[in-house]
Amino acid sequence: MSRSDEIIKTRGEKVSPIQVENVLFGLPGVKEAAVVGVPDEHLGEAIRAYVVREEGSSLKEAQVVRACREQLEAFAVPHEVRFVDDLPKTPSGKVRRKSLLA
Repeated sequence: MSRSDEIIKTRGEKVSPIQVENVLFGLPGVKEAAVVGVPDEHLGEAIRAYVVREEGSSLKEAQVVRACREQLEAFAVPHEVRFVDDLPKTPSGKVRRKSLLA
C-alpha cells in the first residue's frame, strides 16, 4: 500500500500510484514505471506516468493510455506519459518520486 503522502487526489478521487504502476508493469515493452501527481488547476492533481521502455521497444503514449483506460477507472488514467531513459533512485533502489517533479 502506498504511503498517504503518495496518494494522488484527482477529480475528487484518491488514486494509489501503485495501482496505476501495476497496469504499466503489465504492458509489453515497459521496463520500469513510476506515477506521480502534478498540480493541476482543474483536477487538483493530474496523473503523470514516467515509463522506461525495454530496449528495442516502440511503445507509444497512446498505447499506454489505451491499456490504462481498459483496466482502470477513468479518474485513474494518466493524463500524461513521459518516456525517460531511467528513473531517479535512492541508494536502496526505491524511486525518488519527488525528483521526478523537479
